[in-house]
Amino acid sequence: MARYIGPKCKLSRREGTDLFLKSGVRALDSKCKLETPPGVHGQRRGRLSEYGTQLREKQKVRRMYGVLERQFRNYFASARNMPGITGSNLLQLLERRLDNVTYRVGFGDSRAQARQRVLHGHFTVNGRKVDIPSFVVKAGDEVGWKASSMEKDFVKEIKETIPKRAVPRWLELDAANLTGKVSNLPEEQDIGATVDTRLIVEFYSR
Repeated sequence: MARYIGPKCKLSRREGTDLFLKSGVRALDSKCKLETPPGVHGQRRGRLSEYGTQLREKQKVRRMYGVLERQFRNYFASARNMPGITGSNLLQLLERRLDNVTYRVGFGDSRAQARQRVLHGHFTVNGRKVDIPSFVVKAGDEVGWKASSMEKDFVKEIKETIPKRAVPRWLELDAANLTGKVSNLPEEQDIGATVDTRLIVEFYSR
């Protein structure tokens, strides 16, 4: 299955919440009615079954981070084999993706934009170029821009606006040098969205 490239609003409406897929810090426009599912029959849909509720929660998180179903299933398998709570482990693995980290520190206006910049080879981890969006960072890792990328116009714009961006508590931002550091591993409350990981665990435990 290919990565979804259709309207971002449609996905947010389907899940009934803002998935933060739009570029920039602006909210979704007024035409995006989150309370109404997409499609001409959206208003006729009844109450979800237990399976449907679990599915929607899984789809919400998967779409929020922009990963495909097979990737998401692999993340869940890894989370289940880690010590601790499976749901929290799952969110931690997703948050530690390089494309998400660069988005979180303000190097991209959306996860999709950050992912594209990772693919284009603009970033380094501990001084080494990494162009794999799914690369998982560790506590103590430092993320920065490749030297040649610092001269790009969009990087100069980021340097002017980034002091206004707030970063999660598990990350540190050096706005002057445009570097970010993973100071701690993220916790479930750090993702900035309401997620019921229990439903996701139940979905894959059927």
